[in-house]
Amino acid sequence: MLTIAKLFCKSPFAPLQTHIDKVACCVGELPALFKVMLAQDAGEIERLCSRISRLEHEADLTKNDIRNHLPRSLFLPLDRETLLEILGLQDAIAGQAEKIAHRAKMRKFELIEEMRDEFILFCEKTMEVFWLAHKVIKELEGLLESLFGGIEAEKVKGMVDTIAFYKHEMDHLLNQLLKRLYQKGDALSVPAFHLCFSLIEEIGLLAQLSESLGHRVRMLLELK
Repeated sequence: MLTIAKLFCKSPFAPLQTHIDKVACCVGELPALFKVMLAQDAGEIERLCSRISRLEHEADLTKNDIRNHLPRSLFLPLDRETLLEILGLQDAIAGQAEKIAHRAKMRKFELIEEMRDEFILFCEKTMEVFWLAHKVIKELEGLLESLFGGIEAEKVKGMVDTIAFYKHEMDHLLNQLLKRLYQKGDALSVPAFHLCFSLIEEIGLLAQLSESLGHRVRMLLELK
């Protein structure tokens, strides 16, 4: 298994890509969590929460390893601050997945039936935004080989534009969900209303962080 130090020798972007894969393992558990939330399966929610926490911890250890082994003498195609900023955004995404999981296990998730289909679509769009941001990070090697220009750069810019479009769709869904929650929320207890509201917002924040990650790479291209 390659150490982080050896990964930096192999490629300046390889450690970031190793970390985003760890983040993806964590975030990738969310669709199953959303499903058992809707099924109100407390046992599975608890199991998935524990798994997501463990995977987030593994991503955190990788992040710390990267920070501890970030070379000062190695030539990098981006400054240390930018690399650490991208790493920080990736870390925040994993942390947000864990926050959603812990929020989900606080009590039974009661969703108004008319909101169910929109909520499912909202969660699916969240995952689409994340996986596209993940793909952007995996394209960094190609950007390096093309000196951050040409067809590869245009490809990544197009991906970031798609992320922005998906996030726009998500914002519309989020507003619709919250509007319906306020319109129909009298049917819920105060704790149930608050949990529903906060989970919708926390899931939306995961997509926002993913969009920020994509835009940070786009800014890197604009400065080259």
